Amino acid sequence: MGRWLKRIVRFRFFPSQPTTILLTLLLFTLFAIALTVILIHTLNPDKEPLPWRAYCSMPPPPRSPPSLSAPTVDTFDFDSSYIPPPFPPVGLDSRPPAGILLGVFTTDHAVERRMLIRSTWARHVRSRNGAGAGDDGRGTSRTIIKFILGRPRSKWERRVQLEMETYNDIVILPITENMNDGKTHAFFSWASTSAWVPPPAQNSTRYLFSYSNSTSPPPPLSLHDPRSEASARPWVRPDYIVKSDDDSFVMLAELEARLRLELSDAAGASRPYFDPDASPVVTQDPNVIPVYQDPLVYWGYLVKNRFMAGELYALSWSLVDWLSNDATVKGMTRGAEDKQVAKWMRLHPRANEVRWASERCWIYDHPRAATVYSHGFLFPSEVTRVRRNIKSLLQSILYDAAYTVSNTFSNLHAVTLPDANMASSQSFSYSTVSAFRTRYSPPLPNLTPLQSVEALVEGSAMSLVRDSVALGGADAAWRKREGRRRRYEGKRVGGTTVVHFIKRNEWFLETALALLEGDEVVEAERHREAREDEENLQEEEEEEEEVEDEVISDDEDDDTVSAALDVESIRSVDEDDRGDGQPVNTFASHSSLKHAASRRKR
Repeated sequence: MGRWLKRIVRFRFFPSQPTTILLTLLLFTLFAIALTVILIHTLNPDKEPLPWRAYCSMPPPPRSPPSLSAPTVDTFDFDSSYIPPPFPPVGLDSRPPAGILLGVFTTDHAVERRMLIRSTWARHVRSRNGAGAGDDGRGTSRTIIKFILGRPRSKWERRVQLEMETYNDIVILPITENMNDGKTHAFFSWASTSAWVPPPAQNSTRYLFSYSNSTSPPPPLSLHDPRSEASARPWVRPDYIVKSDDDSFVMLAELEARLRLELSDAAGASRPYFDPDASPVVTQDPNVIPVYQDPLVYWGYLVKNRFMAGELYALSWSLVDWLSNDATVKGMTRGAEDKQVAKWMRLHPRANEVRWASERCWIYDHPRAATVYSHGFLFPSEVTRVRRNIKSLLQSILYDAAYTVSNTFSNLHAVTLPDANMASSQSFSYSTVSAFRTRYSPPLPNLTPLQSVEALVEGSAMSLVRDSVALGGADAAWRKREGRRRRYEGKRVGGTTVVHFIKRNEWFLETALALLEGDEVVEAERHREAREDEENLQEEEEEEEEVEDEVISDDEDDDTVSAALDVESIRSVDEDDRGDGQPVNTFASHSSLKHAASRRKR
């Protein structure tokens, strides 16, 4: 070995002078950096921003399990008659609330992030009740949040134990802390035996599944657990186990509403069998209790038609119970956890019946993240505008592509979104707030904290301001902002469900301000409404005056006709008394008077 090393050093092209040695090291360093960049770019699957505007405008993917040979490029079935179904659907609040246990994956040292979650989306009234007047927490009355950790390190062990005793919301799994080395399966295994949620309210209608009669004494409540009469009764198994990360911001009412709808649809799609020994529930026939087949639901953000993204996904109880006991699954616990879960779903004995329910409009990354999933904070009012624009854009694309259609899309069965190098592709993915792989910068300098948060709202006037003079500056844009009532279009739910990739606590607080705070009606809207009310009142008064004038005119005309008839009658009597023998046409005189009166009235 030493001899070969000497021969290399004595090679005439081997650098021997300090300058040549430094130059060689520099060249090797540049080569290593270039090679690393090339490998990162080649192996990174996310090279272009995703068409989130199309996700919000076109039909979602089918709920059947996607084929492994399905293309990873986005294609959409689009029909001119398609109208996105309203959300929430009519009668949502009359359906039984879903029982949800949401596990937030965290680590021993992430104390501050856990405290932020406890004080914001885990308990905030606008997260749990929804927008506007809300529903008094009925929807999330069965939603429980737990923080999921592996065994803490020795220097954090006492700190975590004290936190557990204080808040009653931490679960320590019997594993070493990890992300892709079995923690997810360990969580679901724990949930299959130890997950409980409050029961449905007494005298309320509910679906009866095979697990509905399992009960456990109520545990000590945490500060963010719902408190109701049901919380004091024995707890039951949840309908869903939800896995999330502590860099996700979850709007609980939105999540529960979507999972409730999916549970209701799954129950409606199954054929109930009957169990006469089941405990009573409110049904049409109290003597025969329908027991529905357990729903098989895999809910989340579908990535490339392969798996649900790891920031948040939900599994119905039956799936969790199965995967925690299946021997094959137990041997497949290592690897990218979100992709592994999708593999587990394909191993289920009834894999073809598992409902892959995807939500790709209302789950996205923080505006500052600069990822393919990133754009501004999204509200229903902006999505309504986006859908209108996308429909017009697709129409122009069809005309440009020389499709022979006349104001319809009925001849087009699928639209494959254009490649990134096409000019029109940006129309499907652009954001008024953020740009892919570009560090976010505020539209104007020296914004106030609230103005800077408003600038992160997709489509807001503040996000569009780039010239402090041309559009009146930040103050004018701030006055043009929408209130929460207008942003949610007067509905309780229907907006952002999850914001992900919140890597800094500053970003977390921005998200909390954008989604949980703000006035229901802003000053400009109050002035506008007052002006509209005043105009409506003025129109009503003018209509009333017109009606009164018509009534008075009718009375005056009737009085004139009556008086004229009286005079005519007296005249005819006088003529008769004179005895000239000439007959008088009294009917004709009356008719002419009435005609003249009606003509004057018109």
